[in-house]
Amino acid sequence: MDLRRRNNVTVTGRVDGPVLLLAHGFGCDQNMWRLVVPVLAEKYRVVLFDYVGSGRADPSAWDERRYSSLEGYVQDVLEICEELDLRDVTFVGHSVSAMVGVLALAKTPERISRLVMVAPSPRYIDDDGYRGGFSAEDIDELLESLDSNYLGWSATMAPVIMGNADRPELGEELTTSFCATDPHMARIFARTTFLSDSRADLKTVTAATLVLECEQDVIAPREVGAYVHAAIPGSRLVTLEATGHCPQLSAPEATAGAIIEFIGTSR
Repeated sequence: MDLRRRNNVTVTGRVDGPVLLLAHGFGCDQNMWRLVVPVLAEKYRVVLFDYVGSGRADPSAWDERRYSSLEGYVQDVLEICEELDLRDVTFVGHSVSAMVGVLALAKTPERISRLVMVAPSPRYIDDDGYRGGFSAEDIDELLESLDSNYLGWSATMAPVIMGNADRPELGEELTTSFCATDPHMARIFARTTFLSDSRADLKTVTAATLVLECEQDVIAPREVGAYVHAAIPGSRLVTLEATGHCPQLSAPEATAGAIIEFIGTSR
């Protein structure tokens, strides 16, 4: 299968520039990066894609077993890197994709050299000595609601996830993105996301890493950003003057600026 078509791979920016690989989170696609891409493309070769089951990726490539764990999404990343022969890559992962980046780095450090973790969370469920932001009961209710009425769940939850109630167009955009995703595939991705626990994998990261968090984020509260930062030696933590879980939409200039500054000082 043509991987570029399978994952709707697009490449823009400077042909000879350092490579940025942008990976979207649950319920989204590469369009979520559109406000930061023009800024990043001035300096970098920017590679975007959709995970199988999301956006305009080829739905015929969907395999429930593969995408029932984060490893399936990691495999998408590794295959794209190999297909395009990407090297010295800065992997920019939003939300659950931040942990996909951690796992991909462990498997192919010869290709991925830096991580940018945008609103990351290694575990969404609270645990002893750890605050992920949700109780086990919260996640059970979230997944049950998603299973029973995905479109209704999307309309209710997307504005909450996005935040920025004073800018309802942002919540509407995320709702549209969620609703455009096949409900069955979305349910699998949701379970893979919200039931994951990748805390132990953080200690494997030896590459230069930027942790980007927002001042207020109901999905990844600041305690999570502090935890990720502390777990990855030498990582840099930047708190954006932004609210919600998608700063690439709500604060694109600050998000792009933080990424550019990080790469410039970590080369």
